[in-house]
Amino acid sequence: MTKAPGRHAVSFVLLLVFLDMVGLGLILPVLPKLIETVGDLDLAEASRIGGGMFAAFSLAQFVFSPLAGALSDRFGRRPLLLLAIAGLGVDYIFHALAPSVLWLFVGRIVAGACGSSYVIANAFLADVTAPEARAKAFGMLGAAFGMGFVLGPAIGGLLGELGPRVPFWVAAAISFANLVYGYFVLPETLPPEKRRAFRWREANPLGVLAVFARHKGVLPLGAVLAVYFFGSAVYPAIWSFWGIAKFGWSEAMVGISLAAFGIVWAVFQGVLTGPAVRLWGEWRVAMVGLIIAVLACAGYGFANGIIAVVALLVFHGPEGFVNPMLAALMSRAVPEDEQGALQGGISAAMNLAMLLGTLFFTQVFGYFLSDAAPFRSPDMAYFVAAVTLLVALAMFWPQFRRARG
Repeated sequence: MTKAPGRHAVSFVLLLVFLDMVGLGLILPVLPKLIETVGDLDLAEASRIGGGMFAAFSLAQFVFSPLAGALSDRFGRRPLLLLAIAGLGVDYIFHALAPSVLWLFVGRIVAGACGSSYVIANAFLADVTAPEARAKAFGMLGAAFGMGFVLGPAIGGLLGELGPRVPFWVAAAISFANLVYGYFVLPETLPPEKRRAFRWREANPLGVLAVFARHKGVLPLGAVLAVYFFGSAVYPAIWSFWGIAKFGWSEAMVGISLAAFGIVWAVFQGVLTGPAVRLWGEWRVAMVGLIIAVLACAGYGFANGIIAVVALLVFHGPEGFVNPMLAALMSRAVPEDEQGALQGGISAAMNLAMLLGTLFFTQVFGYFLSDAAPFRSPDMAYFVAAVTLLVALAMFWPQFRRARG
C-alpha cells in the first residue's frame, strides 16, 4: 500500500493526528474519577497515582520513540504511524476493562510504547515541506493537536456522565476507525532512495540524543526545549485535579476547560504561526512564546474564578508557538535523511522531561493538599512551574541574542 505522496499528503497526516488527539482528549476529564473509583482513593492520592501513570506513559515513549524515529528513517513513515495508532486503540481497551490500578499502568505503558504518532508525523511533514516552510507546517500539526482537544475533552466530559469507562470505549473505536482510514489513504513520503541504514546507537533513548550534538546549534535549543517541557508538564499533570480541588469542577466542566484550551492553541498554532513568522521571524516568535509561558503559568496560581481562567486561556495562546518554532529551528540544522532521528531525539528529550516534570508537579500538588504541608493550596505547583519556565527563557536569551546579531 505504498503511494507516492500527492498534494493531499499533509491533509492526511493532519487528520490522522487530529483523530488521535480526539481519542486522547476523550479520556482526560474522567481519568481522575476512574483512578478514584478503581483504587478507592481520595483526590490527593489519585493525583499522585495519575502522575505516576503519566510518568509511565512518558517513560515508555522515552524508550520507544527513538526506535520508531530510527525505524521510520529505514522503513518509511507509513508503517510506523499506523502501528502507533493501533497501539493507542489497545491502550483505551486496557483502560475500559481495568479492574485495578495496575491495569491502568499497563495501559499507559502500552500507549507510550506505540504512541509515537506525533514523532512520525513531524518527520512526515519534514519530508514534504521545504525547510523555510516547516515552522508553519509544524504549527499546523500543533493546531490539529489542539483541535483534537477541542472536541475530545468536550465529548469526554459529557460521556463521563454515563460512567468513567464509557469514553475509553468511544476512544478505542475512534482509534481503530483512524487505523482503517490511514491504511487506505495514508501515502508514504520517504522514498527508498532517501532511506538510511538502521543504527542501534540511534535507536536507544540516550544514543538518539547524539543527533543534537552532531549539528551546530541543535544541542543548546534541545536543552531549552527539555527545560520548557519539564515546566509545562504541570498542565497534563494537575489540570483536571486542580480544577476539581480549587473550583469544584465536574467532569463536564473539566472537558469544557480543556476544549477551550484546545481552541486557543489551535488558532495560534494553525492560523497565526505563519503570519507571525513572516512578520517577526522564528527566533522572536519563540521568545514571545516563552515569555507568555512564564506569565500564564504564574497567572493560573492567582486565578480566583472561571472568568480569570478564561482570560488566562486566551492570554496563554502564544505559548503554542514555542514547540513548533524550536523544532523548526532545529530541523533547519539537520540533513533530510536524519529528520526522523531528530524527531525521535526531540521526543526522547520531551518525554524524559515530562516524565520527571509530571512526577515532580503531582508530588508538589499532592503535598500541598495534605495535612503535612505548612499551608494547604492547590496552586503551588503552578508557581514552581513558572520559575522553571523562567529558567528556560533565561537559557534561550543568549542564543536569541547571537542569532539576532
